[in-house]
Amino acid sequence: MQKEQLRKQVIQRLQAITDQERNQIEKKLQTNLFQSDYWKEANTIGVTISRGFEWDTKEIIEEGWRQGKVMAVPKCYPEEKEMAFYRLHSFAELETVYSNLLEPKPIEENFLSKHQMDLILVPGVVFDSHGFRIGFGGGYYDRFLASYQGNTIAILSNIQLVERISVEAHDIAVKHLLSEDGFII
Repeated sequence: MQKEQLRKQVIQRLQAITDQERNQIEKKLQTNLFQSDYWKEANTIGVTISRGFEWDTKEIIEEGWRQGKVMAVPKCYPEEKEMAFYRLHSFAELETVYSNLLEPKPIEENFLSKHQMDLILVPGVVFDSHGFRIGFGGGYYDRFLASYQGNTIAILSNIQLVERISVEAHDIAVKHLLSEDGFII
């Protein structure tokens, strides 16, 4: 099955779950994440601002703040097809950009380089058990992760897992997949 078809199919599955099911899955995902050594050992964590059918990341960001962690959010630069992470002190530092995405205002003193990031929570729609993923088609994370040395985790429900995704040369696998049942890899 082609990537676009898989993406559509899984988005439909995610949109079909009830609010109660979504809340139960999110709580399990958050508990599994917060209990993991990857989370506990990380001081600086990168995470996108979720929207729509995506798993809620605002609670993850707030828990990071409560634990004294540096929480960083990516800003995409479409002209360069690159992204950079900026420390987020409050949700008031976000702005709405293209496609109604929430991104940090690019304040220079909040910029964090790749080597300052301990853990990145990588978003995606579809995943296979090798850590390959189908995101939203921009390739921003694949380009960023190509030279990133830290840990990467994708949080996902089992309904987002497929047997195999066709991989292209530029695709970068996520090191760890975390579902409501625990770590897959």
